Amino acid sequence: MRAVLQRVSRGAVRVNGETVGEIGAGFVILVGVGQGDGEPQAEWLARKIAGLRVFEDAEGKFNRSLLDVGGSCLVVSQFTLFADARKGRRPSFVQAAPPEVAEPLIERFAAHLRAEGVPHVAMGVFGARMAVEIHNDGPVTIWLDTDELMRS
Repeated sequence: MRAVLQRVSRGAVRVNGETVGEIGAGFVILVGVGQGDGEPQAEWLARKIAGLRVFEDAEGKFNRSLLDVGGSCLVVSQFTLFADARKGRRPSFVQAAPPEVAEPLIERFAAHLRAEGVPHVAMGVFGARMAVEIHNDGPVTIWLDTDELMRS
C-alpha cells in the first residue's frame, strides 16, 4: 500500500457537490492499494500513521502523534499512486489492485485507524470522481510505501 499523508488544519471530500466526508485538524490520507497488498499492509500502515510524530510540541519540535493531539483522518482512495510513468506519456496502472480487492482493503485500513484510537475517521467514496479539499498545515507531506518500509 502507498499513502501520501498531509497534515491539515481541515479537509473535506465532495462528490457531485455534496460533502461526503470532512475533518478538522489531522491528516488527509491519499491511499492506494497495490497488487499483492492485504491485511498485514493495511494494519501496519494504520499503526504507522497513528503513531507518526509530525505534530509540534510546546518547543515547536515534531514530538506529538495524531493520537497525542486527538486528530482526525480523512481517507481518500487513490489508485493513481501506483502509476508507472517510465514509458511513454500515458501512465500505466497495472500495479494497482483491482477495485474488488482495493475497496475492502481501504475500508479495513480505515477500521484499523479507528482501532488504533483515532477519534474520527472520515472517508471519500471509492471509485467516485471526488473533489478533495486540503488545507495543508505546515506544509507537512509524507510519502509511505509498505513495500519499502515493512522490509526494513
